[in-house]
Amino acid sequence: MADITRRLGRRHLRGAPTAHIRHHRGGTLLHDGPGLSFWFRALTAALSEVPVDDRELAMTFHARTSDFQDVAVQATVTYRIGDPALAAARMDFSIDPDTGVWRGAPLEQLSTLLTETAQQHALDVLARTPLSAALVDGVAAVRERVAAGLDAEPRLPATGIEVVAVRVMALRPEPEVERALRTPAREQIQQEADRATYERRAVAVERERAIAENELASQIELARREEQLVEQRGTNARREAEEHAAADAVRTEAEATRSVRLARAEAEGARAVGDAKAQAQAAWLKVHEDVAVATLHALTGTRLAENLPHIDSVTISPDVLTGLLAKLGAREPE
Repeated sequence: MADITRRLGRRHLRGAPTAHIRHHRGGTLLHDGPGLSFWFRALTAALSEVPVDDRELAMTFHARTSDFQDVAVQATVTYRIGDPALAAARMDFSIDPDTGVWRGAPLEQLSTLLTETAQQHALDVLARTPLSAALVDGVAAVRERVAAGLDAEPRLPATGIEVVAVRVMALRPEPEVERALRTPAREQIQQEADRATYERRAVAVERERAIAENELASQIELARREEQLVEQRGTNARREAEEHAAADAVRTEAEATRSVRLARAEAEGARAVGDAKAQAQAAWLKVHEDVAVATLHALTGTRLAENLPHIDSVTISPDVLTGLLAKLGAREPE
């Protein structure tokens, strides 16, 4: 909306950059362009303001598919007025010189034109499409058909309107139909979820079984190795006992051989000593066999004397001495 102020019986208009202002006086165009600012007289001025910015037109309408199902279409058309002079000539964009407000409703006329045109083409494409196909591919089909229909509509360029873009946000059936359509999908999703749950449980059970089998295999392997260890220990103990027995046998045999050798050496030594004593005795007897008896007696007495204990003193009684003297006297005549 243009900004109009009063000063000393005159009016001043200041437009926005997105508003195209046309100022006529007496049928003559004095000002024409966006973002203008000028003074004018209210009694002689004819003003019009045409917006030239892009505008969004949201629309919602109902349509019926080929299988007689109602659907709601939500779409948005972006448009702009490309030829403001043509639009101002075809529609009433005049504004009040005192307030700057449109005297008519030109944007509502544009909205009605665009909505009816878009709705016509959307209804035409949906009337030949079943509900299932419309819910799957209907958005793209409706958007393409509406865009093509708006581009081919002759009233739009004749009014100076340019369509920038067409968007279709949703195609929705009635709530009861939507719930009915959701039921199989929900059941399928639930079945998929249950199947996934069962598969997950099966995988978990399989993994638990594999873990149990691995543990059992580990225990069996451990028991087998323990058996091998016990067997190896028995073998080692038996081998150690055999080696100890062999060592004891060797040691006993060595001791027996040593004892035999010692006994033989002692026997040979004793025999050698006996032979030596016998030889010495024989030699001693051979030496004394030609000696006189008296000499032998003297030697015998000498040996006896050598073997007698040490005598410090000898006491001879008179009787003994008398007997000895008698014997000596008796031996002298010889």
